[in-house]
Amino acid sequence: MKMTKIVGGLAFAGVLILVDAGVMTAQMAGRATDAHLMKEVRHELVMLPYYGVFDNLAYQVDGNNVTLFGQVTRPTMKSEAENAVKHIEGVGQVINNIEVLPVSPMDDQTRRAVFRAVYGKGELADRYAFQAVPAIHIIVKNGNVTLIGVVNSAIDKQIAVTQANGVPGVFGVKDELVIQK
Repeated sequence: MKMTKIVGGLAFAGVLILVDAGVMTAQMAGRATDAHLMKEVRHELVMLPYYGVFDNLAYQVDGNNVTLFGQVTRPTMKSEAENAVKHIEGVGQVINNIEVLPVSPMDDQTRRAVFRAVYGKGELADRYAFQAVPAIHIIVKNGNVTLIGVVNSAIDKQIAVTQANGVPGVFGVKDELVIQK
């Protein structure tokens, strides 16, 4: 009788270990699936044909749901981003929170001027101007500039912000640049 309890207890402990291992395997598989889904979403967004330096697309993956964020200059870019992500295998729901920037000739002029200031000459032009996906995105809304992206150093970050601040007609520059580690 005593031996049966010990064997039964060991069997129960073995089941717990198997259940724990199964839960851990499912969690690890979920993380791998999330990582794969994040990679696919990023790929689809950067491959959009008209995605450029004046647009910013971001996303968040939660299980099989994808939330899109950012700012775009054309309404068609918003719908194209949503459609590209919807067709990825494993995506359940797409929540599209992308902001379409207002049409403004003054903002268009500011975008071009900031682009020339940041990418036109000097050190930043050599390092960042000839990339397929722009490293520094320039978002202009009502004369306010936001720089978003990844740079190699704090000096590059400071140069970009200083160059953008020096453009006539810019009311302010918000720095959302991240230094690559």
